[in-house]
Amino acid sequence: MRALLWTVGVVAVVLILLGLFIKAVKWLLILGLIALVVAVVMGVMEGRKLRRRL
Repeated sequence: MRALLWTVGVVAVVLILLGLFIKAVKWLLILGLIALVVAVVMGVMEGRKLRRRL
């Protein structure tokens, strides 16, 4: 699960950076932000699962 979070996070950052470098492609920036939000939400959910196990 941790590898999936890292992958989504890295993809999000790459999409955001591409969106910033290529100003004409605004949808890359939007997709990157959505992916970053998904990675954060998944990370919070995983953290709550780990707390319950302890």
